Amino acid sequence: MLVKDFNYHLPQELIARYPAPKRDASRLMLLDRSSKTIGEDVFAHLGQYLRPGDLLVMNDTRVIPARLFGTKVTGGSVELFLVKRLSADGGEWECLLRGSKRFKEGQPILLAAGMTARVITRQGPESWRVAFSGAEPFDTWLDREGHIPLPPYLQRDDDVQDRERYQTVIASTPGAVAAPTAGLHFTRELLAALAAKGVGSARLTLHTGLGTFKPVRVEQVEEHRIHREWYEISPETANAIRSTKERGGRVVAVGTTSARALEFAVDDDGRIRAGAGEADIFIYPGYRFRVVDGLITNFHLPESTLLMLVSAFAGREFVLDAYREAVTRGFRFYSYGDAMLLI
Repeated sequence: MLVKDFNYHLPQELIARYPAPKRDASRLMLLDRSSKTIGEDVFAHLGQYLRPGDLLVMNDTRVIPARLFGTKVTGGSVELFLVKRLSADGGEWECLLRGSKRFKEGQPILLAAGMTARVITRQGPESWRVAFSGAEPFDTWLDREGHIPLPPYLQRDDDVQDRERYQTVIASTPGAVAAPTAGLHFTRELLAALAAKGVGSARLTLHTGLGTFKPVRVEQVEEHRIHREWYEISPETANAIRSTKERGGRVVAVGTTSARALEFAVDDDGRIRAGAGEADIFIYPGYRFRVVDGLITNFHLPESTLLMLVSAFAGREFVLDAYREAVTRGFRFYSYGDAMLLI
């Protein structure tokens, strides 16, 4: 299977660089997997397409302000990107470093408000282990001084509204460096209306990692190796999924992150295992879904692993037809764009 088989043309003007004025005012493309039909509505009407007894599984990860800016002692500018926490107190992180010259072990980097970063050693092929020290706890400092890591394709710096709008309304577990964007369309009012209709909701955590931004660099899909992402599924969520299945309800994953966590955590008997770990499941056409019955997702980049997952769920040709239709109809694409319901 070739990566180029998941390509499509997207006019640049359809990339949503800012969020819609209201979360649930975004458009919703409707894909029926059985009839292969395509419809359209607005996200606020999601409840019309769900049934009492269905279960939404949402990712409650919270995006950390992972972009930091500093200077070398010599005055050169440095950008740090937090990738993974390596100590409980936040004092050490795996980071990507960008500057005009190469970095070396022991090198200090001066940050805002008295915080200092010190390069310790290589952590990976592209990353470094970095220690932070300052007069206040690192997490307190980070929440105030860090920048929201918007995807590169937005081609802009973060601003004040991104602190709220690049988080879901249920975001509560810090650790992601990219938002679970399908969840951005939900409001508390919409969740309450769905609950009143009898549509349940459950939460899991999957910290979306840096690999979300990385392109697939191989020609054949099967040769790609997916990035690992930390996840946790509670016993309550596992029980809710089991109960939903037993009574004939549908499990609707909100986002590819939720779908990956669920399909990674299912055992050979089709039951979700509660617990935590690192998920590295790569889902592409040919995969048989064992948990997810429906999927809410945004429109993804060409040749991305996320588009491959959606294609596995509904069929590559059908999904690419829908993407071409979305372009024709002027849907907004990517993280701040419109949504799609596949059911």
